[in-house]
Order: sequence, then structure tokens, then C-alpha cells
Amino acid sequence: MLISGPKLTRRLIIGAALSLGLIAAVACSGGSVAPTEAPALPTSTAPAVRATQPAIAPDLQRSDDSAGSATDAASGPKSGGIFNALWSDPPTLDPHLVTDGTSYGIVIEVFSGLVRLGPNTLNPFEPDLAESWSISNGGTVYEFRLRPDLKFSNGDPVTAQDFKWSFERAAHPDTASTVAEEFLGDIVGIQDIVDGIATSASGIEVIDERTLRLTIDAPKAYFIAKLTYPTAFVLNRNNVESLGKNWTDDPVSTGPFRLKEYRIGQRIRLARNDNYWGRTAYLDEVVFNLAGGVAMAMYENDEIDATGVGLADLERVQDPTEEINKDLVEVPPNFAVSYVGFNINEPPFDDPKFRQALNHAVDKQLIADQVFSNLVKPAYGIIPPGFPGYSPEIKGLHFDPELAKDLLAQSAYADPATRPRIILTVPGTGGSPGLTTEVVADMWRTNLGIEIEIQQVEWATYIQDLHRGRLQAWSGLSWQADYPDPQTFIDVLFRSDSAINYGGYANPKVDEFVVSAQTEQDATRRVAFYNDAEQLIVSDAAWLPLWWGVDSKALIKPWVKDYAFSSLTIAKFKDVWIDK
Repeated sequence: MLISGPKLTRRLIIGAALSLGLIAAVACSGGSVAPTEAPALPTSTAPAVRATQPAIAPDLQRSDDSAGSATDAASGPKSGGIFNALWSDPPTLDPHLVTDGTSYGIVIEVFSGLVRLGPNTLNPFEPDLAESWSISNGGTVYEFRLRPDLKFSNGDPVTAQDFKWSFERAAHPDTASTVAEEFLGDIVGIQDIVDGIATSASGIEVIDERTLRLTIDAPKAYFIAKLTYPTAFVLNRNNVESLGKNWTDDPVSTGPFRLKEYRIGQRIRLARNDNYWGRTAYLDEVVFNLAGGVAMAMYENDEIDATGVGLADLERVQDPTEEINKDLVEVPPNFAVSYVGFNINEPPFDDPKFRQALNHAVDKQLIADQVFSNLVKPAYGIIPPGFPGYSPEIKGLHFDPELAKDLLAQSAYADPATRPRIILTVPGTGGSPGLTTEVVADMWRTNLGIEIEIQQVEWATYIQDLHRGRLQAWSGLSWQADYPDPQTFIDVLFRSDSAINYGGYANPKVDEFVVSAQTEQDATRRVAFYNDAEQLIVSDAAWLPLWWGVDSKALIKPWVKDYAFSSLTIAKFKDVWIDK
């Protein structure tokens, strides 16, 4: 959500997360604001913000000498060393509250759940704290068998009861999770907890210390995918209750790393978790620099070990005569869509013709060509190319300034004298709101005579206001898939009763399609439902989709081994090792 992300869960990711200047999404769902677009690491101090058919673009790992592949080192993986990254302060380290990619990227290294996303493109869901699971009763009962001798980072045992408490804690109104309903709401009884009329869920049963049974309200193909999101991660009850609201200052966890230090605005240090259930991490620590800086300069000064490559540096780093060229790697696009969002409950965005006019007034191809030098692809739909459910048949609202003028004239807000003031909110704390936002505003001004006010707000406030429906229109982020299923885009973002539907979009026919897709067991028919819903969403101009990412470039130090770039955000530092 990662936004993510994004990157708000599914994860949404913020624009500067790449030094590309691209908007990074999601997530996160839940959205990853899911959260958006950084292929691996944010490369500036702006936050990164963050879906079940296994059709993920393949991970790209280094395979030659200069890329630092693991096979190059005769001795094989070595324990020890520190990986240094440039990051920004996460809005939260509570897994049950994660809606952005900045938080998501830390949390998935420290905490874990029953299942996880892995790099296998044909079977992306891997056992994590659960060693196995079975599905019965027509796809409505999931029984998970936990691994033997599981421990939290402090040595406490992990049991099925810990999962029951964690799920119910995530859903409880006092936790104030904006994503628990979306990610856990399929479990029978969770909605009653969210609504404050129950404290336990009948659909969560502890059979014994190692066996957890979950009953969902209907067979849903994507349910197992939702359990990979941090909302479904297990917490240590004593840790949370004894430390209260400050428990994330010293969290007890189950991931390959534990939080060693967090100094706001300075650094986060993750240390190897020696009580991790599997092979422990090779790295001693992962250090995230939160103090800011110029990513490329920091990389060349050996202050950080990886960075995205921005337009200003692209030509130089691609020159084979440059020393830095040996560190260059290809990064697959992450599954995110950058967009301008509209609150359709607020004038003038309550008029479909006005929204359609804004869409037709923007030349996305020009933005891709001239602003991003074709490092992005114009988005005329929601689901990114290569993602399960993507359809090239979606008819988007293409650039047509004359049609845009006609639609504006037909709208209820044709007269600028009576048109409500338009405020487009972007994340930031000063300076330029971002070239893309400025270009879009200029196109609206030039092609329609529509003036807007661009307002910058601090990242945490931006995310909070987005969740609470306070923004009239917003930009500066993307939505990144949390898992490989079209549900993470079409259902989560546009179903009328979804907590992640930040713009309040409501179309009964879209609801009909996505609800049908929820329980449809035939994969082809299920995708068709999502495609039909997507076409309605695009035609209604619920958003102004801007672009999807394409393959990009990154730099990674030659001593860093087995750093896997992926189109989806997965925990990766456990396998990274240093050879120097």
C-alpha cells in the first residue's frame, strides 16, 4: 500500500524517492501509499510511499564481475559488514499502521507474518512463520501450521495465540489502523472489531500453540496475498502493552533484523536478529541515513552503497569510459501508477465532465518524452503493463485540447467567475512542488484557462490528510502494488466502501464488477471483471493517471553481493553480504 509506499499501503511512494525525480508509490497498499516508484532504495530525503495471480516481472540481480554477483567471490557469502542507505524518517514503525513505502521498507525487514512475498515469479507466496497451510471448506477455511520453536527477537516463544491477538489488535479502533479493514476484513468477525461492537473475531481460532485457523466470509483468490502485508504481522503482546504508545521505540520482532537505534532525522540502525527462525542475516547491520544529502555525491564518497540514477547523471554513468559505469545495473519497473487524485465529493471534481476535461488537457506523451526522457510510459489506465490483469484494450482519455474545452463548456463549472478555488496538495516542505505538478498545472492553464493553487504540506501531515479525505486534489505520489493481483488496484482503490478510496469515487457498476471478481474462481472471468471495472473508472475520470515506470538504472557498490531488485517490494537484506 504499500501509498506505498504507498508504497499508502499497497504502497504509495513519493516522487523523490528515486533520484530520477520520478514519483515513487502504495502500497504500499493499504495501501501500500503503497503507497511508489523507487526500484530499490529512496535516494533522497523525500519519503517513499508503497495484489493473486503469479505473473510478476522477473527480479534482476547482478550476474557479472562489475555487478558484484555472489558467484564472483570464491569464498562465498561472508558474515559481517554494514550496508548503508539513504532514507527518510518513516511515519510509523507499527506494522499495523503502515500505509507508505518509507515505513514499509523498514518494517518488512524487522517484522514478519505467516507468509511472505518472494522472488519466485511463478509462485510468489512463500511460507514465513508458518511452515505450511491448507485450504478447505470451499476456499473459506485456512489452517496454518507454525514452524517449531519460533521466537521473538527477545527469546519469547511465538504461538498461534500471538497471531490471534495481533490480528484483533490491528482491527481494534484504539489502534486506529486505516488499513486493517482492507487487509484483514475478509476474516469472519474482524469487521465487528473494526466497528467497535466486538473485541474478538470468531473467524480466528487457536487450535493449539502451533496451529491457527482463519475462516473468511467467502472464497477469495487473493486472501493469502493480503497476509503478506504488515497489517498481518505478529507482534509481542507484552512488548506492546508494557511500553504503550511508545512501544516502537524498542520493539520486539520476528524478522531477520531488529531495531537497534532510531534517532529521528539522523539514522536508523537495524541489527541482525539472532533469534530469527531461518538462516540469520549475513550483515551485522543496515544503517539508514535520515539526515539527507545529495544521493549521487554520497554514493561517490562511499557514504551509501546504492542509489538510483537521475536524469542529470544518466549520460555520465552510462559512459563505459567512466569509472562509475562498472557499478551500473538495470532495475525492473516497479508496479506503480503515478496520478493526480480528485475528491469527487468536493466541487468542482463532483462533475465528471470537468474531470474528463482535465484529463484530456494533459499531454502525457510530452511529459514522458520531454520531462522524463522516456524513462516513464504514459498511463492511460490504472493497472501497469506486465502486471496481472493489465489490458492494452483499455480506452484512455488521450490528449485532445479541443475536446477538453468542449467538456469544460458542458460542465457545471465552465464559468471561472463561479468556479470553486482548486487546491492541489503535494508533499514537501518548501521549494519547488515538482516539475510534473508544475507541467500539469501549466497544461490546465494553457489548454483550459484553469488556474490552480499548489499547496505543499509535510509528508506525515499529507498522508494523514489523505486518509481523512481532507484533500480536494493531490499529486506527488504513486500507488504501488502490494501483491501481484489486480484487486490491489481496482478493488482497493475504487470500490465505494473501501477505506483506501481516498477520492470517494462511487459507481454502482464498478462495485458490481469488483464484488463479482472477489469470489470468481475462474481466472479469466475474474480478470475480465477487473478490466470492465477499470474501463468505467478511466472513462469516469476518477483520477488523472500520469505514467507507469519502465526499466531504470541504479548504482550499487561492487562489494555488495546478492542485492535483489524486484518489481514488488520484498524483504531483501537478509541475503545481502559484503565482500571487502
